[in-house]
Parts: sequence; C-alpha cells; structure tokens
Amino acid sequence: MSAHANSAPIPTPRVETFFDPVTGTASHVVWDEPRGAAAIIDPVWDYDPKSGRTSTASADRIVEFVTRLELNIAWILETHAHADHMSAGAYLKRRLGGKTGIGARIGQVQTVFRSIYHLGPGFPVDGSQFDHLFADGERFAIGKLEGRVWALPGHTPADVAYLVGDAVFIGDTLFPPDIGSARCDFPGGDARMLYQSVQRLYSLPDETRLFVCHDYPPAGRAPIAYTTVAEQKAGNIHLRKGVGEAEFVAMRTARDRTLDMPVLILPAIQVNIRAGELPPPESNGTRYLKIPVDAL
Repeated sequence: MSAHANSAPIPTPRVETFFDPVTGTASHVVWDEPRGAAAIIDPVWDYDPKSGRTSTASADRIVEFVTRLELNIAWILETHAHADHMSAGAYLKRRLGGKTGIGARIGQVQTVFRSIYHLGPGFPVDGSQFDHLFADGERFAIGKLEGRVWALPGHTPADVAYLVGDAVFIGDTLFPPDIGSARCDFPGGDARMLYQSVQRLYSLPDETRLFVCHDYPPAGRAPIAYTTVAEQKAGNIHLRKGVGEAEFVAMRTARDRTLDMPVLILPAIQVNIRAGELPPPESNGTRYLKIPVDAL
C-alpha cells in the first residue's frame, strides 16, 4: 500500500464482521466480488470452561453467511495463536474448504508451549499443523484481491497483519482507540517490538481501515469492527501520535503487571498451536486439554 499520489487506486474489498460477545472477538470475512473468493480471519470455536463443552455456534454463523453468498473460501487465516478464544479454523476448513495460514514465526510460540504443556518431542514445532506459513512481506491471492503479510511482533513474536486493499486485519496489535493496545507479557512478548509494529501500521495512508480482532466496549458503545489509521493516531489512549517508545514501554510494562491471565489462555493455546484441532483422543476415546499448574 502506498500513499504516493501517482500510485494505482487502492481497492476496497468487501468485509463482514462477526462479533462474539463472550470473548470480545471480532472475526472477519473478506471477499472480492459476488460469488467470488473469500478469506476468513480469526474465527471463534466456542468453549465453556466450566463444563469443558465446545460449540460451533459462532463458526456456523460464518458458514451460513458464506453459503448464502455462495463464496469460495481460499484461506482461513490466523493473525496469531490466540490466548482468549479457541480457533475454529480446522472446523471451517472441513465445512468450507480453503487453506489455513499463520505467520512463519509460529514455531517460536509452539516451542514455548510444547514445554509448558509437556507435549513431548512428538509434537512438531515447525508450524506444519497449518497449510501455509507466511513470511513478512509475502503476497497471496484471494481471488482477484492481492493480500500482503506484515510481521507485527510484540503481543507475541508471531503476530502478523493481513493487508488486503484498504483493509488491514491487525489481530491484537491495537484495539479501538478508547481501549488501547495489546498486552506484551505473554511468552515472547515485547513492548518495544509492539511499539515499532504500531509505527509500521501508522505509516499507512490515514484512511486505511484497521480491522481489530478484539473489542471490549464500555457501557453504551457498540462493538467496533474497524478504525482508521487517522483515528488511531489521533485518539488511541496508549499509542496516539507523539507518544514515544520509552513512554509507551513504561506504561505497557506497568499495566501488564496488573492484568489477570485471560480466562481461556490455558485451554485455548494448546488448541490454537494445532491450527484449531483438539489434542488426539486417548485410549478411552476421549480428548483431554491439559491445565499446567503454576506454569504461568
């Protein structure tokens, strides 16, 4: 994407957002034309931590939408290995087709959590659970749309954004301006890296749409699917234009010390590093999620 006046017009892809109020997650479908090609970004697989029961209700809303519009799914994309919800990527691939994709640095996250969950040497940490690993700057196609990948480390080392025309799917790097920025205290997180990642986003044209992965709206405000670069620069409570790196790092580090771990971090990440698959069934036919004690 370029801000130069002599550059070609930037396409405006169609985007539909599906908000899960339980986890505050915004999942997105982006497509090129009627009955055309589409990508699904950051889909939710519902999980009740009290009962251990799963549900595909959120994902089925996407299935219904894609089916009704007769879209052809090219990609099911994750911006990172989420700590606050389980990915429905594997379920949607079985229902709708398409290839799963995530940033190439996912192996770093898998390595850390293979140890935390004691998954053993038989669990690969090369990202092979996904169909494709995206390198920084890599280009890919969604039908007639061209996508590009930017590495945005900070929240985790493997976070990426997907740039599709004037729409950028930024994962947890930024939230709506009145909510701020992502925490950086997960394994491999780095507040300085997050600051630099945000400055990269701020280099985009002011009118660029930044589609968030999460919103936690205060009372009286509806969830927001996207903001613009200009809105983030002007009003982000943590990273408005003019906030320096040292100031942000001090704020983010102090704030992170006060935050509880996400409710679903321990069940979710062991699924999400498997591209949305549960652990294999044990000898009795039941699948189990591990909850390591005193590990985080």
